[in-house]
Amino acid sequence: MEGLGVVSYATMGLATSASAQTGAEFIGSVGTGMMPEHMKKGEVHGYDFQKGPVDFEALLNTYKYTGFQATNFGYAIEEINKMIKWRLSDEPILPDESEQFLDPEVRKNTRCTIFLGYTSNMISCGCREIIRYLAQNKMIDCIVTTAGGIEEDFMKCFKPHYLGDFALNGPFLRKQGLNRLGNLIVPSENYTGFEEWVAPIIETMHQEQKEKGKIFSPSKIIKRLGKECKDESSVYYWCAKNKIPVFCPAITDGSLGDLLYFHSYKEPGFIVDINQDIRKLNSMAVWAKKSGQIILGGGVIKHHICNANLMRNGADYSLFINTGQEFDGSDSGARPDEAISWGKIKIDANPVKLYAECSLVFPLLVAMTFAKTWQPRLDLPK
Repeated sequence: MEGLGVVSYATMGLATSASAQTGAEFIGSVGTGMMPEHMKKGEVHGYDFQKGPVDFEALLNTYKYTGFQATNFGYAIEEINKMIKWRLSDEPILPDESEQFLDPEVRKNTRCTIFLGYTSNMISCGCREIIRYLAQNKMIDCIVTTAGGIEEDFMKCFKPHYLGDFALNGPFLRKQGLNRLGNLIVPSENYTGFEEWVAPIIETMHQEQKEKGKIFSPSKIIKRLGKECKDESSVYYWCAKNKIPVFCPAITDGSLGDLLYFHSYKEPGFIVDINQDIRKLNSMAVWAKKSGQIILGGGVIKHHICNANLMRNGADYSLFINTGQEFDGSDSGARPDEAISWGKIKIDANPVKLYAECSLVFPLLVAMTFAKTWQPRLDLPK
């Protein structure tokens, strides 16, 4: 049996009677070891540095065949590129298609609606510039983020965040007026500058509400801040310019909430209508001809986008990037298969979950997708 690379039950001491399975019988009982055709996804191999100067694109292309999360990285590239490349002209005309979408030119220019969600730390770190690039070139159709994901973008227009260390002493930092965010440092004065800029804008919006009856939703507040900002380094400057709606269902959970709280004592009555936004976000999903979701992190931003896509019986394309695990039952750690069970991703979709820290992989994914294969829209403002 040594030549066959197996050990019989008798050799292992698991059976000693004459009726014990022989090695040959054992081999037959477990199959030939031949890979079924439907399971084959390619042979495992990595990048060969011996070939000469490093080709970084070729290196990243080998990830798909490397195994483990490198393979999921390769699948993530493919899933984003499907979102980017899809056109309505790829699909047959449905019997009940509206007249607008019978025009070949309209069909050729109708794209997948891409929902981008991210937690605030993506704006805190250097991924802000990656997201700004996507918004500037109108590569995504809407954003869902948290309050910190809004305010820290504007803070950086005035003063920078700094690199620190995960091990810096908390009590020492507190006494210095320095706030640690992982291995980043946000000085308290950054918040002071942001609040001094935003407070008068809130007062103006409240005045418009009283005089003109204008009711603001979180997305309208963010759009207003983007217009007031006038700084091209800002994500939300470009969202306002390119008419990309930004939804923030937990807008009170941060410095913006603090300002609304303070304003409520100074001048009570300012209304922020979240119902406008849930209608707008869900309607975007319902009317999308094809839907794709790219979600960096978990929590409210992940579920908000997935739940919107439930309204259309699921997203067609999905990519989750996070380090969450599913064993605690959290939505943050839930795999895409769980979302399929709820109708948030279509049954016949091939969603991807990449277990990774987003700042490490998202810039590389954008380099291999949007920055490489995107075809500019015809409706960008001049």
